Amino acid sequence: MSSDKATRASGRATISDVAKHAQTGKTSVSRYLNGEQHLLSDALKQRIDIAIQQLDYRPSQMARSLKGGQTRLIGLIIADITNPYSVDVMRGIEAACRLHGFTLLVCNTNNEINQEQHYLQLLSSYRVEGIVVNAVGMREDALSMLQQSMLPMVLIDRKIPDFACDVVGLNNHEATTAATEHLLQQGFEAILFLSEPIGTVNTRLERLHAFRQTMAKHPDLSAEQAETPLNDSEKLATVLQTFNTHHRGMRKAVISANGALTLQVARAMRHLGMQWGNDIGLLGFDELDWAELAGVGITTLKQPTYQIGHTALELLVKRIQGLDAPVSERLFSGELIVRGSTLR
Repeated sequence: MSSDKATRASGRATISDVAKHAQTGKTSVSRYLNGEQHLLSDALKQRIDIAIQQLDYRPSQMARSLKGGQTRLIGLIIADITNPYSVDVMRGIEAACRLHGFTLLVCNTNNEINQEQHYLQLLSSYRVEGIVVNAVGMREDALSMLQQSMLPMVLIDRKIPDFACDVVGLNNHEATTAATEHLLQQGFEAILFLSEPIGTVNTRLERLHAFRQTMAKHPDLSAEQAETPLNDSEKLATVLQTFNTHHRGMRKAVISANGALTLQVARAMRHLGMQWGNDIGLLGFDELDWAELAGVGITTLKQPTYQIGHTALELLVKRIQGLDAPVSERLFSGELIVRGSTLR
């Protein structure tokens, strides 16, 4: 078996294999690969070039990056990759990564705190240059690790209590106020704000607070709030049925706090025989591809998700490059897309 065939059979060719094949030293091959070819003779450059082609040699980008002190890797820890919001945010981040020459490593925690800490440790081991986080609820030991590492980080949507960090997301107070006022203008007399368990998730807290604040200006109307796990269809059906029964004869509506929950609410309403736009109003946060096709259409509060992701990565790159400004909170306005589910 020839030497080049033997190399292929044993695995990926190394720089030592190239040097041996070209009858030169590793230093010369390194110079060739690192753009210092002017230091080599034409004959030597040709031998190295032939060796690289015959051995199908491909330099390890990771090894070269580590040697230069830069991996050009960005980590993304996302709470729920099945959520359309997360997918659109990721598209914006990935586009900005390409623009700046970074490669994105995506970790989906599935809303599990333990997975979040695991991925933080994993990304640190890969020596990423920065992290974008859509947080679930980081524990003190994970936060301590981040603070000690001094790794540049930007949060999307969800803040971490007592952790100073750049945040990019929706102006929840403005968006929820606009959504609630729209329902009031359409003559709804009883409104239910429905969310997944709120806990310490600031986005849900901010939206609930804005809803209550807006409804407080109308003490003659009914404002209710309920929490239900995303996968608990029985509890969701009970909440909707109870709300509908308690306000029989009144014009009533539901605000769903995110797109994944809106889908479950729509399913539950169908099973209960409720027709949005006729029996009950429905307004959901996050624009969904199917919203305009569902019955008379579902009114949504569209977030500029792509722009949020793109902006978060742009800010992270500035931090990586040495930006030493105080941490900032960049909030975007949403867009209310009105459809038949909330019209008179």
